[in-house]
Amino acid sequence: MNTDNLYNIFYADDDQDDQEVFREVMNEINEDIFIFTQNNGDELLHLLKNPPPRPHVVFLDLNMPVKNGYDVLKEIRQSERFSQLPVIIFSTSGDDEAIRRTRQLGATLFVQKPDDYNELKQILKELLAIDWATFAPGEEYVYSY
Repeated sequence: MNTDNLYNIFYADDDQDDQEVFREVMNEINEDIFIFTQNNGDELLHLLKNPPPRPHVVFLDLNMPVKNGYDVLKEIRQSERFSQLPVIIFSTSGDDEAIRRTRQLGATLFVQKPDDYNELKQILKELLAIDWATFAPGEEYVYSY
């Protein structure tokens, strides 16, 4: 199946439970969204460099084995091919240093993962409604709900 014309999301996170919940929520929001999960940064970078599919947006955890989210974000932003790709940091950490560092490295948005399923669903609905082609984070770099 050619997924290039559909809405593709890449989600890199080493926590299988987080991946499963993310996929479940996205399927409730819109069954026509394709979720491609990766367990670490190397898997994400490999998939990005070897399309199809091509992602419309990337959700990236920070604390992963092999290659962490900071290193992956840095590589993505150094690539001319992916310099404009929306990358949402999706982390349990709301640490000011993590927020500062990811913004400096070029993340599009920082979202702290909620513990509540319904909050997660609301956040993901709102994120899917964003027009990433025109989105400019400005002061709203940290997504709050």
